Amino acid sequence: MAKLRTSLMSRSVDRRTVLKGAATTGAMSLMVGLPTRVGAQDPLRIAFSVPGLNFPFFVHMVSLAEQYVEQVGGIELTVLDGQQGGQPSSTKQTADLEAAVAQGIDGLVISPNDAEALAPAIQGVIDADIPVVTVDRNVAGDVPTLAHVGADNVEGGRIQGRYLIEILPDGGQIFELQGQPGASAAIDRHAGLDEVLSEQDAIEVVVSQPAAFARAEAVSVVESALASNPEPDAIVCANDDMAFGAAEVAQANGLDIPIIGFDALPEALIAISEGRMAATIEQFPGGQAVQALDILIAKLRDGVDPEEHDVNLTPALITADNLAEAERAAEAGIEGAATPAS
Repeated sequence: MAKLRTSLMSRSVDRRTVLKGAATTGAMSLMVGLPTRVGAQDPLRIAFSVPGLNFPFFVHMVSLAEQYVEQVGGIELTVLDGQQGGQPSSTKQTADLEAAVAQGIDGLVISPNDAEALAPAIQGVIDADIPVVTVDRNVAGDVPTLAHVGADNVEGGRIQGRYLIEILPDGGQIFELQGQPGASAAIDRHAGLDEVLSEQDAIEVVVSQPAAFARAEAVSVVESALASNPEPDAIVCANDDMAFGAAEVAQANGLDIPIIGFDALPEALIAISEGRMAATIEQFPGGQAVQALDILIAKLRDGVDPEEHDVNLTPALITADNLAEAERAAEAGIEGAATPAS
């Protein structure tokens, strides 16, 4: 079987620059220099399934995916929104996959809501001879997906931990807001943070609770935590939405403490520039979407398998010192942010 020889990771560096600010302009020119595979074949029918478009992270990822397939050409992209009743639902996402298979899709890109719960449904897609690439979140077990593209979430958690040690040289007590139970990203980010903090004893995690990647849930968790621990020295969160909730509660209680998020959303970049957050972690969702689609298209059109199953983009710490390096800096109006090629 042919192998995908081009280095995906080396290409990702260029794409991160090209993708910055893409959602602000909506310009197709952002894809200049990226590979296109326009041909005379029938259009490929690709489904792109995410846990919920109530998450700004996935809205951005889907937007870039839609722009990319339009540039590539010859692809019918169907976006599957896994939320039900305003919340991500593994049951809904499973039903979406079953319907997509029945409708005759050629390939699937999916970010599973729950790594365990979605495993049978993803296996069912594969059993129908449809290649699957997971993006951002992985699937549990031995499900034989074509590839996984995502940020190294364990390393992202480590980066958060190292940053805490840097900004709290005398130690202190912190709150940790974990993500959605069962989501691979939440599991991995917690593991990386715990790995780093367990190697020292100056910083103590006095509260570590899930807040479902949701702002409102984070507000509730932090308010409850402050009842017994009224003066934390920092709050670290597994995504930016939870960091926004934590920042809201901190401000309401007169707490001037570092709050660290994960995702580098435009709102987080603005909060960092205004001093309401200390840092976030960039994981390049646009780059993830493009690389996942590249792998799937290469398989469907050319029979080419990826040389490696896992393609992990290295996360980056974003603080007030390097805001312009974030993928969505232009959307946040950050001075010096890269803009799409014209």
